[in-house]
Amino acid sequence: MLNKSIKELATSLRNKEFSSVELTKFFLERIKQHDPKLNSFITITEDHALAQAKQADKLLENNDDNNLLRGIPIAQKDIFCTKGIKTSCASKMLDNFISPYNATTVEKLNNAGTVMLGKTNMDEFAMGSSNENSYYGPCHNPWDLDRVPGGSSGGSAAAVAARIIPASTGTDTGGSVRQPAALCGITGIKPTYGRVSRYGMIAFASSLDQAGVFATNAEDCAILLNNMAGHDPKDSTSLNTEPTDFCKNLNNSLEGIKIGLPKEFFSENLSPEIHQVIENAIKELEKLGATFKEVTLPNSKHSIPVYYIVAPAECSSNLSRFDGVRYGYRCENPQDLDDLYKRSRSEGFGSEVKKRILTGTYVLSAGYYDAYYIKAQKIRKMIANDFKAALSEVDVILGPTSPNVAFKLGEKANNPVSMYLNDIYTSSVNLAGLPGMSIPAGFINNLPVGLQIIGNYLQEDKMLNIAHKYQQVTDWHQKMPSNFE
Repeated sequence: MLNKSIKELATSLRNKEFSSVELTKFFLERIKQHDPKLNSFITITEDHALAQAKQADKLLENNDDNNLLRGIPIAQKDIFCTKGIKTSCASKMLDNFISPYNATTVEKLNNAGTVMLGKTNMDEFAMGSSNENSYYGPCHNPWDLDRVPGGSSGGSAAAVAARIIPASTGTDTGGSVRQPAALCGITGIKPTYGRVSRYGMIAFASSLDQAGVFATNAEDCAILLNNMAGHDPKDSTSLNTEPTDFCKNLNNSLEGIKIGLPKEFFSENLSPEIHQVIENAIKELEKLGATFKEVTLPNSKHSIPVYYIVAPAECSSNLSRFDGVRYGYRCENPQDLDDLYKRSRSEGFGSEVKKRILTGTYVLSAGYYDAYYIKAQKIRKMIANDFKAALSEVDVILGPTSPNVAFKLGEKANNPVSMYLNDIYTSSVNLAGLPGMSIPAGFINNLPVGLQIIGNYLQEDKMLNIAHKYQQVTDWHQKMPSNFE
């Protein structure tokens, strides 16, 4: 069970090699055994999971259910509302919040027959690149427990990497699926903005947030996306497009595929060791028939400052609803309404969230709106135009996911600029609304290195095809930390 893909698990369930209840109990036992040292889960939903597994077994009994996800255990990032279960966003502010409804992503995966084992750890309100900004403590990287798993979806990535779950959901606002996927040595995909509904996904930055998935390989990600994507009338940013079968083109030949290599991604900022891993991956893809061309993304160097104006501005607006009045944390014995607001927010939010709220409020203030926010939005358009020009010449863009391998816990805690630069290769993709994914491509000192593939709008199938073909001739995605075998 441990190293089987979703497709293999689905086949085994239908062949009656084991039941969904047995499969669920197997992974629940692995969570109990290994998660105390990982801290990848905030909530474990054992009773809920076993009830879903029993229901799946009933439907599988007659072999008349073709959905590959029926009876498959997964975990949800604790940013997706789940009816009757705590949804905390890893914040003291929502530590007591029991959602009265399901997010669309949760509802769709429930309808597909998945079994939810629990809710995973994350940076508070998805703000961070290391999963150290959690009210419930940091999550640990399974390849080295003294290192970060990446963020904000660190818990989801670490749990899949340690094989204590087969797959999980995440969200990506500036790289929060791709970067932890890279640092944990698994596959993670962020679809085109609007491809997966944001309804019930607690908002950080509404024009950037996008739900994504983690699994060991590209085919599993495609299977999950098939059941998550689609128009949702409850979400005004949801794209109304024809349904896509993300598995359809997985086995297409790479002959004639053109891949762009942005010269800005291979500058002196990239370590020689990571550069070499990416070069090795390029050689493998060349053997498969792909051709390569240098492209340029001249405004990508501005992506970090633009991101850290746009995202905090939107966060300051979205998080204004957490005021101690309607739901969530409320301070003790407020003297008046003003005291209620001030103390509830100052006590309920962590330091990184407060920093971003203050930054966002500042750039949106009357004296600075034009100087910062409007200017950032103009540069954002230029970044999107750079991608448009580059992708008119090639099918996808390829490069590193992260400028470094997983760093030590606490190493960058007092250096926010260094921390923010972890997203230097990923944040521009969110600013442009494009799909992107990270796949494992090698190791440096036993720490995983991620290869990033960026596609054109609504062309996730091309990225998945390249990733799948690469994973058929390499075994990086099959490797797992020895302490969790």
